[in-house]
Amino acid sequence: MKKYNFSAGPSILPQVTIEETAKAILDFNGSGLSIMEISHRSKDFEAVLDEAVALFKELLNIPEGYSVLFLGGGASLQFAMVPFNLMEKKAAYLNTGVWASKALKEAKLFGEVVEVASSKAANFSYVPKDYTIPADADYFHITTNNTIYGTEIRKDIDSPVPLVADMSSDIFSRPMDVSKYVLIYGGAQKNLAPSGVAFVIVKDEILGKVSRTIPTMLDYTTHIKEGSMFNTPPVVPIYAALQTLRWLKSLGGLEAMEKMNLEKAAILYDEIDRNKLFKGTAAVEDRSIMNVCFVMNDGHEALEEEFQKFASGKGMVGIKGHRSVGGFRASIYNAMPKEGVQALVDAMKEFEKNH
Repeated sequence: MKKYNFSAGPSILPQVTIEETAKAILDFNGSGLSIMEISHRSKDFEAVLDEAVALFKELLNIPEGYSVLFLGGGASLQFAMVPFNLMEKKAAYLNTGVWASKALKEAKLFGEVVEVASSKAANFSYVPKDYTIPADADYFHITTNNTIYGTEIRKDIDSPVPLVADMSSDIFSRPMDVSKYVLIYGGAQKNLAPSGVAFVIVKDEILGKVSRTIPTMLDYTTHIKEGSMFNTPPVVPIYAALQTLRWLKSLGGLEAMEKMNLEKAAILYDEIDRNKLFKGTAAVEDRSIMNVCFVMNDGHEALEEEFQKFASGKGMVGIKGHRSVGGFRASIYNAMPKEGVQALVDAMKEFEKNH
């Protein structure tokens, strides 16, 4: 039976990424050595890193004056690195979920933090719209896609102060205007690579303006100067990321990717809205095209566990909702094929017929 991986992260990867990385683990570039054991300073791996950076810049149309970094520590370390490097006195944060809340908590260690708005009272089921960004903030931080609650900021917002975004789970899902941001970061394990590496896109001129002393490893300028090689980088995840970036380019880039993602999401949301057994949990105007969250409809709550088992029996893996919210979550990242979404929809229709 074919399995469809709807896990939120680590999550589905393009088949070509898995296959090419597996080959390199056995023999990298015909060297007789594994990608796991080569020197990160070898010419072969430097070529991998250089191409990955170049494809980042090409696919996202990154302007001149920005650096692309591959770092350890995941997005969670970036929660601290961002304020460490950018906050002098005050920062503003939009609170749209668990990860936004964690980023905000870390920022409070470095200065005054203004929570401009929060949807916590409504279980983060929508993205706040009417808020004021303080003009004297050093930066404004948003989390573009909220994996647990299935909401997403799908347009590049205009900010009167430097804009920072955690794009862990929707990077490369759509074209975007990088020039509107001074820093974009994320963990790779949703739309790019296996876990173990984080990416940072940073506008060089925003750095070096805080008065505090920054530890060497936590200073973005360290990693820019050393080309992500100040210490040994996560070699295997970077190699896998390169395979995904090549795959994205081969499909036609982010315009083509967005078209496919919108189509997949529409198929699933249409079924959730039609099927009498299910209902969506996110405000319709804020629905994520990466993480589709839904629950049993009113009066059918007792069927939740039964549907979980039914869908699992049909090959659906990882559709259980986050432990903090329950219900179901279908993560339909870039690598999820349309047939996987259709298979889930078919299972929902069959379950409805049975009840």
